[in-house]
Amino acid sequence: MRLSIRGLAKTFGATRALDGVDLDLRAGSVHALIGENGAGKSTLLRILSGALAPDAGTLELEGRPFAPRSPREASRAGVRMVHQELALCPGLCVLDNLLLGEEPARSGFIQRRAAREQARAALEAVGRPGLPLEAPVASLPIAERQLVEIARALRGEPRVLILDEPTSSLPREELARLFALVRQLAARGVSVLYVSHALEEVRELCEHYTVLRDGQSVGSGAVADASEREWIAQMVGREVRELYPRSPRTRGERVLRGAGLELHRGEVLGLYGLIGAGRTELLRGLFGLDELAGAHALEFCGETGARTPRQRWNAGVGFVSEDRKSEGLALDLPVSENLALARMERFSRRGLIDHRALASSAATFAELLGVKCSSVAQRCGELSGGNQQKVALARLLQAGSHVLLLDEPTRGIDVGSKAQIYAWIDRLACGTQTSSPKAVLLVSSYLPELLGVCDRIAVMRRGELGPARPVAEWSEERLLEEALTPPVKKPARLVF
Repeated sequence: MRLSIRGLAKTFGATRALDGVDLDLRAGSVHALIGENGAGKSTLLRILSGALAPDAGTLELEGRPFAPRSPREASRAGVRMVHQELALCPGLCVLDNLLLGEEPARSGFIQRRAAREQARAALEAVGRPGLPLEAPVASLPIAERQLVEIARALRGEPRVLILDEPTSSLPREELARLFALVRQLAARGVSVLYVSHALEEVRELCEHYTVLRDGQSVGSGAVADASEREWIAQMVGREVRELYPRSPRTRGERVLRGAGLELHRGEVLGLYGLIGAGRTELLRGLFGLDELAGAHALEFCGETGARTPRQRWNAGVGFVSEDRKSEGLALDLPVSENLALARMERFSRRGLIDHRALASSAATFAELLGVKCSSVAQRCGELSGGNQQKVALARLLQAGSHVLLLDEPTRGIDVGSKAQIYAWIDRLACGTQTSSPKAVLLVSSYLPELLGVCDRIAVMRRGELGPARPVAEWSEERLLEEALTPPVKKPARLVF
């Protein structure tokens, strides 16, 4: 037994985050930890990584008491973690992030040649030897930032490697490479604790599992002996009958034309593509955050001309960023203010905010999307990742947006929350949630999501957008094949 956890408990004020967690992690095994957002997974991982101390319970590493007082102490003991919310220094370059705190030095001076060799070897281990070492981490796409953090954790080969949603920002073509790497580590005796909401990944990669719900371990065993339906029932305490609901939808008026696409009320249009294909850049350009060639010709609800993000909001266009931590939310502000940021003037009188009206409105929309919080006065940064994402989505409803630009809206969200969001998108598109149907443009790297939610799907390749086809004409294999096929001509319209 590599790591043994018994009766682990942790309380924050009146909130009992962990209430008796048991888990056994064997040497050379890949063990899945699954559960809804808010189930206690993050608290458990912070204890294992040395960022928190438990209130009760015991930890043993290879039969000896394990009580790290800091992440550095846990790392030196051989327990390393790759965070879902990346723990990188965005202002530093790739090389400095890879070696931070462990730089090769002599007589107090860093040996830059040795540092470069070690950094290059770390990137080689995750299949990214060509990543520029001098590039600031802030300039990299989220997927490549995640690979940098994985590479950093693998330096020195840990005894226990904790992977928290390691594929949440990775495209499909990177999964096989990551899975092969995890299997190689397990074959060399490394124990891997794999935290994921993607149950198909758990099925493919892991040998054992533990399910958390409300701070307790409610199920464990061999992956081969359990079904995904059982896992979901254990996670949410009930049976989720339909993950991708689809109500009758009627395609209505065109609300967006330009940049090679058309979007109508009453439909969900999906965009798929590999890293660097330009999907995120397209959505940001449509919203006015980035420059988009031909932006002056974009037509929203019959109006043309270049627009700023503020003008987009006022025109009824809402945007949810793939990076909720850095640009999607103001984590230090309460839930109520995050929900109203796009329309704060509605709650202002003579320059003063009407906090009672703000709280009342926020509570309505928080309840609508099932945001779990003590009250709408709670800081957004104190919520779980899934509930933070629900706040970002609820903001669009409160703002009255009728064109929704959603970039990876379920990244890092548990199955129960995904089901809620899919149902919410379905109700918006068919018009049962509001007075009239909405138009949804959805970017996703998760193929089952696109096929389950969308009416039409288009594929982007190197900045060029292919034709949108009915979902019935696509399959996972067909979408991936289209994304991997080089465009027949240079992109003419989409220049970022």
